[in-house]
Amino acid sequence: MTKTTRVALVTGASRGIGKAIALGLAARGFDLVLNDIAAQTDTLSATAAEARSHGGRVITLQADVSNKAQVQAMVEAAVAQMGSIHAVVNNAGILRASDVEHCPEDYWDSVMDVNAKGTFLVVQAVLPVMKAQNYGRICNISSIGGKHGAPEQAHYSASKAAVMGFTRVLAQEVGPFGITANCICPGIILTDMGRVNLDDPSISNAWKAKTAMARIGDPEDVAGPVAFFCSDDSAFVTGQTLNVDGGIVLS
Repeated sequence: MTKTTRVALVTGASRGIGKAIALGLAARGFDLVLNDIAAQTDTLSATAAEARSHGGRVITLQADVSNKAQVQAMVEAAVAQMGSIHAVVNNAGILRASDVEHCPEDYWDSVMDVNAKGTFLVVQAVLPVMKAQNYGRICNISSIGGKHGAPEQAHYSASKAAVMGFTRVLAQEVGPFGITANCICPGIILTDMGRVNLDDPSISNAWKAKTAMARIGDPEDVAGPVAFFCSDDSAFVTGQTLNVDGGIVLS
């Protein structure tokens, strides 16, 4: 999918969708910079070891994406060790469920800080690198929750809607520099976070009934669309949001 080896930075890469994206990119010939917070060191190392089996270079860097100093240090270390960053996948995200009336302020702040501000900080840090090489692929992971949401997820929905709006404006600003910016909106995916909605069989079956393909998504279902947005095949695609939900949101 690329004519030369590219370096991709994937945040929140230790498990779930992030791990699947990392392995999908490794299988397609990308070298990788894999990120997660310190608490995920062991799982991140395991993902890196699996990714290396595809033959590419893989490094791991710990950083909290909501912390500007840590993000800047991560990007600087990535460029120093790998030479450049050609693609970034902003996948790191959290969900702390609560209804609006009783949602603690720290729930709102932490979800917005990781999901929305984290995406902004990583993009801000990598843009000078991408502009200097007149090439870049930015793929931000939003959610169908950012389009219609669900009870007890208003703050999560707001954060993911923010990612979509941010991506549309970003695409307009960076296009002249050979940089594209696009969004992926996963649907109901079987991850640790997704299981919040899926432990109850009645809830799981209800989601299956809403999905055109009549099944819950796997993390690997997201990897291919992300790889497309990170590749040269998407050179003239920017500012777009792609639903990867098996047919829940039909638009």
